Amino acid sequence: MQKIGHFIGGKKVEGTSGRYSDVFNPATGEVQAQVALASQQEIDAAVANAADAQPAWAATNPQRRARVMMKFVDLLNRDMDKLAEALSREHGKTLPDAKGDVIRGLEVAEFCIGAPHLLKGEFTEGAGPGIDMYSMRQPLGVVAGITPFNFPAMIPMWKFCPAIACGNSFVLKPSERDPSVPIMLAELMIEAGLPAGVLNVVNGDKSAVDAILDHETIQAVGFVGSTPIAQYVYSRATAAGKRAQCFGGAKNHMIIMPDADLDQAADALIGAGYGAAGERCMAVSVAVPVGQSTADALIEKLAPKIESLKIGPYTAGDDVDFGPLVTKEALGRVRGLVDQGVKEGANLVVDGRNFSMQGYENGYFMGGCLFDNVTRDMEIYKTEIFGPVLSVVRAETYEEALDLPLSHEYGNGTAIFTRDGDTARDFASRINIGMVGINVPIPVPLAYHTFGGWKKSGFGDLNQHGPDGFKFYTRTKTVTARWPSGLKDGAEFVIPTMK
Repeated sequence: MQKIGHFIGGKKVEGTSGRYSDVFNPATGEVQAQVALASQQEIDAAVANAADAQPAWAATNPQRRARVMMKFVDLLNRDMDKLAEALSREHGKTLPDAKGDVIRGLEVAEFCIGAPHLLKGEFTEGAGPGIDMYSMRQPLGVVAGITPFNFPAMIPMWKFCPAIACGNSFVLKPSERDPSVPIMLAELMIEAGLPAGVLNVVNGDKSAVDAILDHETIQAVGFVGSTPIAQYVYSRATAAGKRAQCFGGAKNHMIIMPDADLDQAADALIGAGYGAAGERCMAVSVAVPVGQSTADALIEKLAPKIESLKIGPYTAGDDVDFGPLVTKEALGRVRGLVDQGVKEGANLVVDGRNFSMQGYENGYFMGGCLFDNVTRDMEIYKTEIFGPVLSVVRAETYEEALDLPLSHEYGNGTAIFTRDGDTARDFASRINIGMVGINVPIPVPLAYHTFGGWKKSGFGDLNQHGPDGFKFYTRTKTVTARWPSGLKDGAEFVIPTMK
């Protein structure tokens, strides 16, 4: 049985706690590896290595740090197939989707090549008589990331690439469900020229999370996961005096106006709702057609598309739309929520609960489900299902449709499909959600913009990647300088002002 340990001090190390967690193949239900769960001592060792390596790395000029990112991008492209295969084997998503996972992380690494420009400060000459004033962006020191199972390549890179480009060292605690890719990324960073100790990976469970949150050397924590855990991490991290950016759950609505291209909208809903078996924080899980005729026509288009979705293991290659859910527990939870939706009175138009694949009967597969006539008081509307389930909530008017995402506790992403520019602009202006798509179903910003939700989807003042990433992983120091030619005799007892 393969044993997966940690990556500390620039190399793989075995776990010493004696505790392990099983890593499953979601397509077969078989245990394919065991991952070590870190002890307090192992967290301390990773942080100590990071603390030792950070001062020299911070003293390395930004252009040389950027060159490491340049080489890292080259290596990601070189090993794309290997990374995608390892990711699919542990997560279950299709190979094309796994490559997309890696590429969206790679794009952040590309953005971080611009660190020399992004880290420039500000300068004012002659702020006062003989006085110059300037600001510097400096790294925080040792920082950490706690990342989820659903994007084991992308989200770790969203965290550690800007942090490291800013001159910090990094301790990553990825999901124990699919731990191989984060360690592979750390190895590639070393190959790219990153000094040992600047990036460490420790696998673990809640004990490791708490050890990171309480460690006095760690200055900031980034997290992505469920909202209850995001709130927990944010509260505990900030109580310990750390910076924190914590991103939680979602319930992403897509409004379909009567003037929308329904074929385009239906295709968008299929990809956004069922891709990666719905295990995306930006998945569209609620469709809101405006008007009964729009809703009827949309259901008529959606149902046969959902029934014909191709489901299977990643080894089937491009001939699969989505694969299994990540664990048996995840499968049971999604099925349970679909059962509850039926009990609550929603119309289950397409029922994928009993999907079974020959030869993979023990895998965590589930067919696509489509609900109609869902109402806002139902649990399937309020809860993030995180599975291949799409709910249709009918609205009579645009204002009624708009009120659904406005009133929901989550505010991660949303979209509207319409041909009317005035409606689209009104929607983008009024909606209280962090990422908005106009005829775009999954509005994930590109790397040079910033990613983050509102309301209970995000906790903290700064978002992920883009300029916010560099702001989060640095702090500003402002220097006021006056040289001898401008000095005056005698003490001054009045607070300095501009004269």
